[in-house]
Amino acid sequence: MRTKPYISADIGGSHITSVAINPDTKHIIEGTHANRQVDNKGTVESIIATWSTCLKETITKAGGISGIGFAMPGPFDYYSGISKIKGVNKYESLYGINIRQAIQKALSLDDSFPIRFVNDATAFAMGEAWGGIAAQHKKIMAITLGTGFGSAFLNNGLPVIDGSTVPKLGCVYHIPYQDGIADDYFSTRWFVDTFNKLSKTPVEGVKEIAQLANAGHIDAINLFDRFGKNLAEFLLEWIKKFNVEGLIIGGNISNAGSLFIPQMEEVFRTNKLKTQINVSELKEDAALLGAAHLVDDTYYQHIAPLLKLM
Repeated sequence: MRTKPYISADIGGSHITSVAINPDTKHIIEGTHANRQVDNKGTVESIIATWSTCLKETITKAGGISGIGFAMPGPFDYYSGISKIKGVNKYESLYGINIRQAIQKALSLDDSFPIRFVNDATAFAMGEAWGGIAAQHKKIMAITLGTGFGSAFLNNGLPVIDGSTVPKLGCVYHIPYQDGIADDYFSTRWFVDTFNKLSKTPVEGVKEIAQLANAGHIDAINLFDRFGKNLAEFLLEWIKKFNVEGLIIGGNISNAGSLFIPQMEEVFRTNKLKTQINVSELKEDAALLGAAHLVDDTYYQHIAPLLKLM
């Protein structure tokens, strides 16, 4: 390895995952995974302590590091490293706290040691563009389908967050759709709520609906057909505006991609789009890879001005 490992951390609603990345191969270094459950309603001290303990485990396993990148949910000042999370019933104690400084102190790192942050949905796209299936495309759109509807647009590996070809910050979840917003229709709760209205057999997650669809359950099959058609038609405007070459799909719902991607492809063909649709092969590792890429100083010089706007 020519360069010391990059450390990355993915901050979830109630957990942290950290790994070490080999920057030469763009792969996770085997045996460096660490995970911790986090009390997201805890004090600043308890949250930072849990995060730091997880990071210390990965750092010890890696043997040496050159920086840390965080995939962090918003709202957050990604350039300055200050949490702006408020009103979402999690991590609210961190509001106004400089997370960079807190982690540097907890890990006894120098003030100049690089600790960098990016939105978790953007990190997913960055990881796919750096070391995933999206590396073959110049212009990509990456979406995550799960509890929420995440999205990001990248051109040559860099996020595009403003201008006439993308929605503000590259986010589509808030765009009006049918009787609500896109997030209401392209997320787990839509699948569960809609299926439970149709069926006498209640389910708790998309995985159950996918199992029923694969077993021939007509309501489940029709639901995935409808989802794929609606998702493709919703994305058409932005696919065309940005001239997306590759659409990368991640999140838990992507595991059932075979049940709805053919319908998306049919809509694209009807509209004469050549956009290639791929399910993420990196899965949850994509955000970790994307966050790690922040440690690369050359890349960071290019993305830093964008982070100030996120």
